[in-house]
Amino acid sequence: MRASELQAKDVVNVSDGRKLGVIGDLDIDQDSGLIRSMIIPPTGRFFGMVTSGEEVVIPWTQIVKIGSDVVLVDLRAGSQESAYLAGSRTSMTSGGY
Repeated sequence: MRASELQAKDVVNVSDGRKLGVIGDLDIDQDSGLIRSMIIPPTGRFFGMVTSGEEVVIPWTQIVKIGSDVVLVDLRAGSQESAYLAGSRTSMTSGGY
């Protein structure tokens, strides 16, 4: 699958059915070439300019299923690893941010 195909899919949280947005970018490990996380831009974009909100970073381990038109993620509140706002990337234990 190409990154452009992945970016065309909606991202939905299976724990509450909420649409989180679409994938704006991917965080790729330079050494291994593996995807570490998906980045969902703020929903308040107007002509490419951010109007409000912060991007959400979802670790690749939280992906449940990639379907033909949707990416399902599991972001339960009590899970060990969950989505985080871009401003708190340093809190990830994988390092390199």
